[in-house]
Amino acid sequence: MNEIKTASLFRNGRNQAVRIPVEFEMPGTEVTIRKEGDKLVIEPKAAPRSFLDIIAKYGPVDFPDIDDSDLLPLDEPEL
Repeated sequence: MNEIKTASLFRNGRNQAVRIPVEFEMPGTEVTIRKEGDKLVIEPKAAPRSFLDIIAKYGPVDFPDIDDSDLLPLDEPEL
């Protein structure tokens, strides 16, 4: 999509804002904005991911076998 439109700039309190045409509507209620030279890049903010979502991209984890035969047995807790 390389469509080009003209958008309006306006003031919202002390901030400058841009009116985004309906054809360029983004999902969600927040965006990220960054400056690349003279350009402003506005992108939809990614939804927060859970810890499990983050580690899932690493795939299954193979834990090494541990030889604990030389360890003392655990004490029974006193209740």
